[in-house]
Amino acid sequence: MAHKLASLIVAGVIVSAGSHAITSAQATLYPAAEVEILVNGAPQRRYAHHGRLYMEALKGHEYAVRLRNPYPVRVGVALSVDGLNTIDARHTSAPNARKWVLGPYETVTISGWQTSRTDARRFEFTTEAESYGQALGKIENLGVISAVFFKERTARYTSDSSQETITRSAPEAPPTAGGAGAPPAAAAMGQRRDESARAESAAKANEDYAATGMGRRTDHAITEVSLDLEAAPAHTVNIRYEYRAQLVRLGILPAPRASSPLDRRERSRGFEAGFSPEPPRRR
Repeated sequence: MAHKLASLIVAGVIVSAGSHAITSAQATLYPAAEVEILVNGAPQRRYAHHGRLYMEALKGHEYAVRLRNPYPVRVGVALSVDGLNTIDARHTSAPNARKWVLGPYETVTISGWQTSRTDARRFEFTTEAESYGQALGKIENLGVISAVFFKERTARYTSDSSQETITRSAPEAPPTAGGAGAPPAAAAMGQRRDESARAESAAKANEDYAATGMGRRTDHAITEVSLDLEAAPAHTVNIRYEYRAQLVRLGILPAPRASSPLDRRERSRGFEAGFSPEPPRRR
């Protein structure tokens, strides 16, 4: 049965898949790295855990999904983020979803939600409360990126020289907040207040769950084509993403070693080489 697809991408970043080392355990789950999550253009590390793939979400950062077609025929890729199709935000089965079309061995980067034939809105790691899914009232599948590859049924494929020229336009790096310098020396009371505020902030961060928001608008023109796809998917990749605190709680990342005033006191020493310094002269 012929499926009506969303589009062959004619604008965006089309690049060769970069090399990215993965473990032997991940290789079974992630053959040929057909799907990569990019932050600032760099593929993010993936972790295999209990038969699933995980990655760390970086709060406030924009990201993109890079798809690579490993087959000698065209494919339609149903790509969803938080359970929502990246083309029309619908929640459907993969066979019935509108799909991205990739030529043989083609690589393409999807940087956001397609909002029209010419525009998209960037993917951005945020909290559940600020997510696109929450705005649509669809929160059942937050925290998962899924790509399902369907091969074209016929192997006949010729290069179409009449296709629109692909425009390569590298995504802008997300704005970064200016880093604050180290606080100056303060009185013991001020230090305790700072430590308390940091502990409160850390506790709040531990309860934040990652989801994807709708970020900046970006140019992303598309055109629609029709393909006759095989009924069964050729390959499926599911990636769970969480903030670091949640990956630690799941046992995927090691817990950071907490430092306490008692630890500091345990490192205390009585003597060091040298002499008593002269105090500064009073003027």
